[in-house]
Amino acid sequence: MNAHVDTFARDHLPPKEQWPNFINLDRFEYPETLNCATPLLDNALSEGHGDRLAVIMSEGQWTYAELQADANRIARVLTEDLGLVPGNRVLLRAPNNYKMLACWFGVIKSGGIAVATMPLLRATELRTIINKSQVRLALCDQRLLAELEAARADSCLERIVTFREAELEQMATTKPDTFTNVPTAQDDICLIAFTSGTTGQPKAAAHFHRDMLSMCRAYSETCLAPTPEDRFIGSPPLAFTFGLGGLALFPLYARGSAIFLEQPSPDKLLPAIQEHQATVLITSPTAYRFILGKLESTSLPSLRLCVSAGEPLPKPTYEEWMAKTGVEILDGIGTTELLHIFISSRLDAIKPGATGQVVPGYEAMVVDDDLKPVPPGTTGHLAVRGPTGCTYLDDERQQNYVRNGWNLTGDSYQMDEDGYFWFQARSDDMIISGGYNIAGPEVESALMSHAAVAECAVIGVPDEQRGQLVKAFVLLRPGHEGDDALTKELQDFVKNTIAPYKYPRALEFVESLPKTETGKIQRFRLRQQEAR
Repeated sequence: MNAHVDTFARDHLPPKEQWPNFINLDRFEYPETLNCATPLLDNALSEGHGDRLAVIMSEGQWTYAELQADANRIARVLTEDLGLVPGNRVLLRAPNNYKMLACWFGVIKSGGIAVATMPLLRATELRTIINKSQVRLALCDQRLLAELEAARADSCLERIVTFREAELEQMATTKPDTFTNVPTAQDDICLIAFTSGTTGQPKAAAHFHRDMLSMCRAYSETCLAPTPEDRFIGSPPLAFTFGLGGLALFPLYARGSAIFLEQPSPDKLLPAIQEHQATVLITSPTAYRFILGKLESTSLPSLRLCVSAGEPLPKPTYEEWMAKTGVEILDGIGTTELLHIFISSRLDAIKPGATGQVVPGYEAMVVDDDLKPVPPGTTGHLAVRGPTGCTYLDDERQQNYVRNGWNLTGDSYQMDEDGYFWFQARSDDMIISGGYNIAGPEVESALMSHAAVAECAVIGVPDEQRGQLVKAFVLLRPGHEGDDALTKELQDFVKNTIAPYKYPRALEFVESLPKTETGKIQRFRLRQQEAR
């Protein structure tokens, strides 16, 4: 029995026949009534962890008891003063900070649906999210208010309540610090996550209460094995499911600590790891490369484990990190649609350059256009199913993502004889040149192993003779000059690293690459740029 009074979200899910097959849920034995705030936060106190640090920032530290009390007060404000009923969507807008997490739990406890947004989004982008998910109430860090106020025009947003020594705190200060969580169903929606826009128009992925626990139990428990002594730190925003899981829910589920940086840029991660004695680092390949450039002889003795996702982890980056730190990086692939990582390396199962093996609870295969499995070593489409899956809100692209109960991620992969998955390209990043199939990321990995290259992106550009040419956009490390001599040097380097026909016949030196706020390179923007 679903507890939502406002049924908008469930009413706008795709028809059941378009849903993926949710498998292995019986492993977790979820009760029909489940509010995920209970096992994630409230049970920590009943288990005796109330005085343990839940959140650490340079600005302060908060225990599990303090986080629960603040979340309870916010839930009371939402239900008693702001009229929230179960199923209402609440937009959350803040950088990675304690109050953002307290608000997230306040929404979940009250039976609402959290719609978190990236701090750098502008009014136009916010308006799209507001109208798509029919949000009428927003909780907003007052420092980020301007763009949200601008987004109200031509939107359904009715009320904005600010926090950070502002209206929300004034309303909450008189509230008791107790709250009875709304008895939601395990398959009531609690999160609407918008894709990060690497392919253009974002999509709204709906997730259930049980999903918040499934990513902790399927991925974090088996691949990261966190303990209450672990301290998680990283760069992805909490509004991004990679960040929500990796920086908040994974540590809390394990009764560990979450370290938040409001501006988690790579240059701030290194000193914060040292200051707060982080044990688990979660970030992107771009950040690892940046930190490597700053490491020199500095050691990171507190780190026991690193996680990389968002973009494929180049083998040269992994090898250089291992050589300098001795700490393994676990590569992985996850999507907003499936919530978090479903294929990952593990400490006892790493092949440098491979994404890894299927996370327990999930199944994955490489298939052809007819969804038939292809032999090992053959490039095909990645198909996945498990306890989480894609249910877009009002989006015809659901039928492209889910076929025959399988989630098709849009990635081209190979699987080897040992069950390791090797990323080849995003399906739209596969370049066909002179009859050859060329995976852009393979060319990128070859370029990245050259000492002069800091970052790069490879796309196919139209060519009358070859159909497409391989073109590379290259950002150089300091001290290198992008001239004809270096162009030839890089082209020859690629020819000697991978098959010569894959080398970039066109190469452009750039000062930056277009990226999403989560650090993913937006190759579609480069393709648009070349099409003009």
